[in-house]
Amino acid sequence: MSVGRLDMINPDCRGPARSAHRAEDDADATDDDRAESPRGSEIALYGVYEISKLLTAPAQLEVTLAGVLHLLSSFLDMRNGLIALLGEDGTPEIVVGADWSRAAAQRYFERLPERAIGRIVVTQMPLVVPDMKEDALFDTWDFSEWGPADADLAFVGVPIKDRGRVIGTLTIDRERRRESYGRLDEDVRFLVMVANLVGQTVRLHRLVASDRERLIDAQHRLQKAVEWVAPEGRAAADGIVGQSKALRAVLEKIRVVARGQSTVLLRGESGTGKQLFAKALHDLSPRRHRPFVTVNCAALAESVLESELFGHEKGAFTGAAGMRKGRFELADSGTLFLDEIGEISRPFQAKLLRVLQEGEFERVGGTTTLKVDVRLVSATNRDLEQAVARQDFRADLYYRISVIPIFLPPLRDRKEDIPLLATEFLSRFNAEHGTDIGFAKVALDVLMGCSFPGNVRELENCVRRTATFAAGPSIQADDFACRRDECVSALLWKHPDPRLPGYIPLPIAPSATHAASPPCDPTGASVRPWGRWNAPGPSDTQAETPRAQDLSGPACAPGAVGARKDEVRSERARLIEAMEAAGWVQAKAARLLRITPRQLGYALRKQDIAIRKF
Repeated sequence: MSVGRLDMINPDCRGPARSAHRAEDDADATDDDRAESPRGSEIALYGVYEISKLLTAPAQLEVTLAGVLHLLSSFLDMRNGLIALLGEDGTPEIVVGADWSRAAAQRYFERLPERAIGRIVVTQMPLVVPDMKEDALFDTWDFSEWGPADADLAFVGVPIKDRGRVIGTLTIDRERRRESYGRLDEDVRFLVMVANLVGQTVRLHRLVASDRERLIDAQHRLQKAVEWVAPEGRAAADGIVGQSKALRAVLEKIRVVARGQSTVLLRGESGTGKQLFAKALHDLSPRRHRPFVTVNCAALAESVLESELFGHEKGAFTGAAGMRKGRFELADSGTLFLDEIGEISRPFQAKLLRVLQEGEFERVGGTTTLKVDVRLVSATNRDLEQAVARQDFRADLYYRISVIPIFLPPLRDRKEDIPLLATEFLSRFNAEHGTDIGFAKVALDVLMGCSFPGNVRELENCVRRTATFAAGPSIQADDFACRRDECVSALLWKHPDPRLPGYIPLPIAPSATHAASPPCDPTGASVRPWGRWNAPGPSDTQAETPRAQDLSGPACAPGAVGARKDEVRSERARLIEAMEAAGWVQAKAARLLRITPRQLGYALRKQDIAIRKF
């Protein structure tokens, strides 16, 4: 029994190597077969033309490959055709048959001899088996499933390549006739050309699919970046936790403001997380990939602050051993965050104003003018409007840094965020100390009952202090220092001893039981109607610090109760009158009363005046 050998051709289609069958087939060749060779070349050229048109048409890859096999059946005398695309590990990813379902094509490919397909892939050469029944590669093949049992079949397989690497195979089988081997050579060359076209098409489809996946992934990341509040209540900004309406409103405003280039002034009490909001504004801006530089203006002396912001040249002052870039240079094309900007002196305010107006400056001790492109975000907990009125802060600088003011809500205005914040701080504590402490429900109730004048910073300190001394696996209500009269923060917000030097009375938040009348401090003076949580500045001391009096003085005498009630009624009437004149717009009413919007908000809550919404 003669066994058909493996026939291979080079990619340049110069024809397969001769096999043991070649002499026999050549002897059987007729003159008619040779005469039909030019006709076969014309058919192959026309077939390549039609297939190329099909491959360039926009369609799904499986549909395109099935169309290629359908066209091949029109140009070749084949029984079954199969295109299999292989993955990186050699397993078939896509298998397409001529007029077959995908499942039927997969079954046919799996029954093909593994050695036959493997030889095509490894050698990267075509495989020609003139007689499948006589070839050792198909000795286990069940021919009865694919046609008459007595049929003589031939097999042709060619590799599909992409840049020198086999990415699939194109195989056909057909009934074997006593035809010339030259005719079989023409079919192989035709299939090699078709396989080359298919390889280029598969490459383009995979490139398009890769770009599509990359764009979808980028869109998914962008969508996650603009999702402000996650289902668990965590805001989509690093370090900012909460789901309250007040917090969502601020984050939405930051999202809008971040698109532009205007300077931003973050207003809020101490401990509200102004630096976190400044970082969120930078991360959501077009400058997100550029530097974010922070400077605490209150922590540095004026001479040091000038060198820190503008840099200095070598020898500019004692200790300047070399040239140093300032924070403005380091933040070029990015964002510069100036915290506590209300603490800088008036001479330095003029220097800062020039940088904001012209975008240029000189290093300390230098003469070269440097230009920078920096977006300034500043923050303060001071009342800058009063500072401008007292001429402690330049009005031109105020208007320059306060192009877009954003008021951050205190923690007492977002109480529903306290459990989320407390849980987050406790999780950080556990991660740092290797503990597994939780909150009991009564413990969270204790936290919800606190006003936290120190805001988020005070809450974090409270959680860490309590977790440090917690005796059990969970924090209970009695573990808090305030339940044992040991809370240092509570002592801070009480009136200190007036006999101490430099005594300045701190304003006290009105409680629910004393909301109708202003509290009375030990000096005998009532707290300002719209007193702030922050203590007045040094210049406020002389004007607002009352003269120490005996507790029996006029302010706290029994006969003064009626006068205080008249004062409260007068204050409430003034507030309502101003709000009505301003159309119940708090910012406009605050300007009419010559106070800040934050002070007006405190006064409205103190007098229990409901805000009308139109």
